[in-house]
Amino acid sequence: MAVKQRNIGSSDQSSGSTKDTSSSSQKKSGPFSGRYNPTIQPTKRPERGADDTFLPHQKWSRIVMGCSIAAIIYFTSHAAPKNTFMAKRSEKIEKKVFQAFLCAPSFRKEIMDLGNKGCAPTKCGRVVLDNVVTAQESDNLLGLAKKGFSKGGGSGGASILDLHSGALSKGDAFVSLYKSHPNLYAPEDFAIYRTVKENVKNAIADHFQLESSSLHLTHPTFFSRIDSKPPITMHDEYWHLHVDKVTYPGFHYTSLLYLTDHGIDFKGGEFIFVDDHLNRTIEPRNGRVSFFTSGAGNRHHVEPVTEGTRYALTMGFSCNPKNAIPEPGSENHAAFMETRIVEESESPDKETSTKPPKTDPPKEEL
Repeated sequence: MAVKQRNIGSSDQSSGSTKDTSSSSQKKSGPFSGRYNPTIQPTKRPERGADDTFLPHQKWSRIVMGCSIAAIIYFTSHAAPKNTFMAKRSEKIEKKVFQAFLCAPSFRKEIMDLGNKGCAPTKCGRVVLDNVVTAQESDNLLGLAKKGFSKGGGSGGASILDLHSGALSKGDAFVSLYKSHPNLYAPEDFAIYRTVKENVKNAIADHFQLESSSLHLTHPTFFSRIDSKPPITMHDEYWHLHVDKVTYPGFHYTSLLYLTDHGIDFKGGEFIFVDDHLNRTIEPRNGRVSFFTSGAGNRHHVEPVTEGTRYALTMGFSCNPKNAIPEPGSENHAAFMETRIVEESESPDKETSTKPPKTDPPKEEL
């Protein structure tokens, strides 16, 4: 009798298939199945990297580095500039200390347009030297300054004596020293000034590689006296940041001769060049000369004097012959002053007039 074999595998597969179909049928026939229960597609999660992060390590490094650089740029651009000394009072500068930089195109163009190529610097900059003027010459000039200021003096902390125009601070105004005291200075007094002026002019020409004859003494050339008294007029506010070419358009080169010592004769009163990220300080020293191109690259100011009295002599030089002034004490200057005195005598203004002289008094450059 033949025995009929059961196809177990086929039966199981059929049974399994039936179960799957039944299970699928049960799922479809649920109470919330059908066309009114659309299937929500799951969102695809971003793939993680080998270190289980969503961004590769290199991208994270670039982001961190970029943020760090941005932070450094922000804080360095907004940080207060640092300060350093260009010359301390305790140092004797026998070998010149200087900084050089490219001139503003407008500064060189102005000089070149004058046709005075011998006055155009290759580079602009600033210099400090202690061997241009002798100690005796400096002391003699200090004596001239004190002699003039004894006839006047401002009511505020800053007083001016302009050697060219004779403008002298007196109270809250300016008076004419050469009119009120025409014989105050002897010819030998002005001879000292001329010697110092020539030495300073030659030092400027030598450093900036100029023709000395191309430089012309210009207005204003003046003594300054600063003490700790509070300001009364705008001329007393000497500490403002400024550029000489803006304050005195005729200037191309500025020189300063200090006649007293910082820390001995006075406190405060430092001269400071202000650069983008670094301020450079010059402490005045008796006989010390600093000179610099008068353009935008040399922004500067003077710190307020807090004690004692600070004396200095400012001399400006122009590349334009039309800005030249007769040297104080010369025959041309005597004729110039005679004309001014006659004009002022015919004017109704009194000596103590609050109006400034016809030649504007010096400002800020102290």
